[in-house]
Amino acid sequence: MIPRPMYVEKIMAYVDTPFVKILSGVRRCGKSTILKMIVEELKKRGVPDERILHYNFDSMQYEDIKTAKLLYEEIKAKLVSGEKSYLFLDEIQEVKSWEKAINSFITDFDVDIYVTGSNSRMMSSEISTYLTGRYIAFRIFPLSFSEYLTFRKEYGPGGTYENLSNYTHAQLKKYTYGNLEHTLHSEFARYLRLGGFPAVHLQPYTPDETYPIVRDIYNSTIFTDIVKRNQIRKVDQLERIVKFAFDNVGRTFSATSISKYLKSENRTIDNETVYTYLTKLESAFILHRCSRYDIQGKELLKTQEKFYLSDPAFRYSILGYTPDSVAAMLENIVYLELLRRGYDVCIGKIGNFEIDFVATRQENKLYIQIVQQIEKEETEQREYGRLLGIADNYPKYVLRTDEFAGGNYQGIKTMHIANFLLSSEY
Repeated sequence: MIPRPMYVEKIMAYVDTPFVKILSGVRRCGKSTILKMIVEELKKRGVPDERILHYNFDSMQYEDIKTAKLLYEEIKAKLVSGEKSYLFLDEIQEVKSWEKAINSFITDFDVDIYVTGSNSRMMSSEISTYLTGRYIAFRIFPLSFSEYLTFRKEYGPGGTYENLSNYTHAQLKKYTYGNLEHTLHSEFARYLRLGGFPAVHLQPYTPDETYPIVRDIYNSTIFTDIVKRNQIRKVDQLERIVKFAFDNVGRTFSATSISKYLKSENRTIDNETVYTYLTKLESAFILHRCSRYDIQGKELLKTQEKFYLSDPAFRYSILGYTPDSVAAMLENIVYLELLRRGYDVCIGKIGNFEIDFVATRQENKLYIQIVQQIEKEETEQREYGRLLGIADNYPKYVLRTDEFAGGNYQGIKTMHIANFLLSSEY
């Protein structure tokens, strides 16, 4: 297993505390592997095997455990009397009323509980009833660019990557020019195309080999977590909405605009149904909703949101790769990185202009513009000018993928996106 310390260290801080540790995220993002890493850490601390109970409810082995009562009886019989036991329950949403069993374990026994789930709705409504104040939630994402480089170091081929393999991440952050930068940026281009699902980086797959794997993740999520769970009959309608959302990543749109689009294809659907489908896609972590924020009025706006994908490879595996999609996917990658680091992210509105991202985390705030390349002075004035129009002293960034001289423009930091993703300064 390739370590993912960003998550393991956060979770281990709550070992032996009276909180259920809940890991949620899109299917195949690595939740199960992180559970295994926690198990290994416990064993290093001297916890014996018989006090660690691990169940994966996606497995046929536990197919018969379908209710909270059955789960309770199964685990109760295996707990070690007079000793703390550690429960690892993977894809717990497959067990009906699972939250009741979890609540009983906390009440009746000396246990430390870790659960994962692939549906955010399941991980919010039920726990709010039974586990209020008794859980800590951890959001798990596909690999960050930094984690991707760790996988490439372990599983990647020779050749250009050899230039990176002898450097630590700290060194990668320091070297920003010359041949290493070029190689680092080449790796970023590969990451952009293939995404961050761990399974696609266990071998040096090509895009043609990667996308069938990602399509399988997509199909299992759509049909297991959305269609089957919600008994959706018009699957073709759902898939058309998915494709519209995928094709419009980084653009503002609404349920009304999707409804009008489908009507133009002679497919009638009301706005409420569209909204319901979008919500279910969010619940399954396929889509992320990003609201707009009025920077001057300091309020969230309720219209014309944007949607981003949980992984850029979803778009390429379903719609194919096109050069004109790159700008949107660059936004998508930066958006996900900000979420990983604990920021709340909105689209900024200042007058008639838009700031790509306003990211806040406690007292910290960032303003970010993302541009693929700047070839004309008017483009430069537009991208930097919007940030210069914000009258506060919070850090402001223009992130790009082309070659540029210098790293500062009237107080605005300019960085290659790859270097921003690896930076520890924000």
